[in-house]
Amino acid sequence: MESTTTKSYKVSISTGDILRMALPISLSILVPQINFITNNIFLGHLDQAGNALSAAGITGVYYLLFAVMGGGLNNGLQALVSRRAGEGRIEEIGKLFSQGLLISLALAAAGILITWFLAPWILSFSLHSGQLRQQSIDFLRIRIWGLPFLYVYQMRNALLVGTNQSKFLVYGTLAETIVNIVLDYGLIFGHFGLPAIGFNGAAFSSIAAEAAGMGVVFLVIHNKGISRELQLYRHWRLDQKNIRLILVQSSPLIFQYTISITSWVFFYILIEHHGRQALAISNTMRNIFGLFGVFTWAFASTTNAMVSNIIGQGLEDRVTALIKKIILLSTSVSVVIAIVLNIFPGLFLSVYGQDPAFTAAAIPVIRVVSTALILMSFSVVWLNAVTGTGNTRINLLIEFVTIVFYCCYVYLVLERWHMSLVAGWLSEWVYWLSIFTQSFLYIRSGKWKGKVI
Repeated sequence: MESTTTKSYKVSISTGDILRMALPISLSILVPQINFITNNIFLGHLDQAGNALSAAGITGVYYLLFAVMGGGLNNGLQALVSRRAGEGRIEEIGKLFSQGLLISLALAAAGILITWFLAPWILSFSLHSGQLRQQSIDFLRIRIWGLPFLYVYQMRNALLVGTNQSKFLVYGTLAETIVNIVLDYGLIFGHFGLPAIGFNGAAFSSIAAEAAGMGVVFLVIHNKGISRELQLYRHWRLDQKNIRLILVQSSPLIFQYTISITSWVFFYILIEHHGRQALAISNTMRNIFGLFGVFTWAFASTTNAMVSNIIGQGLEDRVTALIKKIILLSTSVSVVIAIVLNIFPGLFLSVYGQDPAFTAAAIPVIRVVSTALILMSFSVVWLNAVTGTGNTRINLLIEFVTIVFYCCYVYLVLERWHMSLVAGWLSEWVYWLSIFTQSFLYIRSGKWKGKVI
């Protein structure tokens, strides 16, 4: 006889509920960024010519392309889990989770095959430097084996955030961070009795960190009784109905995130044509987005889950009020971060161990990027509100229109007109203003009301 539970997973739109969900999410998002930045700090000290740092920029964005595919599946599943939690249909959550896990493993297998057999061909056409190209290929063929661990970890995140239990994400986060930093230092430079692998040591340490984070979260969920409560291990047979539902919700988000990061790969390829210093500087700018944008992305993920949950409760009229509360919190944090970055830009750049010319060239770019962080802080909240309504095809349409503007801008500015790196990074303003305008107009139109998922 199946066990039942009377526990409620419904949320309110109070500031307290928003912060209780967002803060643990921010920590869980921070971990991959800490891992990436730790890799880059160590690699920056590996050679001052910036060769390793340049290669890390290309490989980091490439891996991010597959990571965000899992993120698309994660957000689609999260919206479904949140909707069922709001509706009180707890028995459906375990079914959705198990099918999402099977889909994620299939996606990971596809990512590994693509990287081994197609990535060398793609990079051979896009990167001018033969040394950089081969270094990137060798790294990626190791790094991609972390994908199954990452995807399963993301499915666990969708479950915990969707059921308003994001506080348990912290345990996996801490395990992943510790393993990555220790092994990064050990394998890149040959400390703690480990071999000095150099650049590829960062790949092995990241894989181990993702596996550790996944394993710890599994243990925590089991020990807290969540697995039993939500019947997570009773639905492993292929369920065509739920697989179809997850794919209908997630596939537009997967395509959305994929074309978004593909455009960033395009941007980095154009930057590589401007020289190694430009590529290395751009890699540090990606670090800024990753590190200082974690709070914004946490509020965005919270928006997705809470909007879906309160719609499931029949409170569609409260959606706009919820969005405004989240935006106030998100934008306030980003404004503070932007001010600090503009006052102490050299302090952040100094950790990469590069020469003064690198720092001098990077500071004007930081000023552009810090402003873009503010634009992102409210734009991404509106976009994730669209996700929470269940109309993920609208997300894809918004992204497609935005990417057209973005790619045209970067191509003209960087490739045709050969303008400065600062002008190239102004593309982030183009991107986020386009995202905001379309998302805001859609939510305001009310066309999402009555959507059933």
